[in-house]
Amino acid sequence: MSAGAGEGAYSFSLTTFSPSGKLVQIEHALAAVNQGTTSLGIKASNAVVIATEKRVPSPLVDDAAAEKVAVVCPNIGIVYSGMGPDFRILLARARKIAQSYWKVYGEYPPTKILAMEIATIMQDATQSGGVRPFGVSLLIAGHDACGPALYQVDPSGSYFMWKASAIGKNMTNAKTFLEKRYSDDISLEDAIHTAILTLKEGFEGQMTEKTIEIGIVGQATKALVNTGLTPEPVFRRLTEQEVRDYLAL
Repeated sequence: MSAGAGEGAYSFSLTTFSPSGKLVQIEHALAAVNQGTTSLGIKASNAVVIATEKRVPSPLVDDAAAEKVAVVCPNIGIVYSGMGPDFRILLARARKIAQSYWKVYGEYPPTKILAMEIATIMQDATQSGGVRPFGVSLLIAGHDACGPALYQVDPSGSYFMWKASAIGKNMTNAKTFLEKRYSDDISLEDAIHTAILTLKEGFEGQMTEKTIEIGIVGQATKALVNTGLTPEPVFRRLTEQEVRDYLAL
């Protein structure tokens, strides 16, 4: 086989390392992530905030059907940057994992367990014939017995626990901004404001309640508190009215 043919084989193989020790398809998957809209996560003192830009391809698209911040189970939420169809598959798998864990243990999985399981699915795709790596990075926000936690999972299957992180097109500037604003004792309200300010740094056009999504975990719903039961951390997306109120501050 000629040298040129060998290089081509490396370029088009999904599961073979190149001579430089890289998996080229993972680099392509990361490029897809970096073309996606910016998403970020911030761990507060007793909560986690995730936020993202929300853009639809046409004014004729009903933006109510577009969902980037999603609930996995009552105590865990997730947001992505990259390819929406790939996220849809991973979200469905994550929800099945959470339900299976519930059936066995009678409780929803700790954030770390869910992050590990999703990372394993993504890593399997990097060494399986006939498939390609997932073209998304994920930020997973959860609250369990160990407290609030924020995990980032990348197409390679690597995952890390973060205090604050950003993924997507403007992630470098967003991370620099977060490094300057973040503190370990940041409150939930301050984390929400910081998330909005970080998104504004590289935001194109007007930021409104319809062009961003915000999710939080760490607050029990008022209805649950009023029952007299022990409040459990609950993940929820902020309503458009709540986002509008924060933008007005």
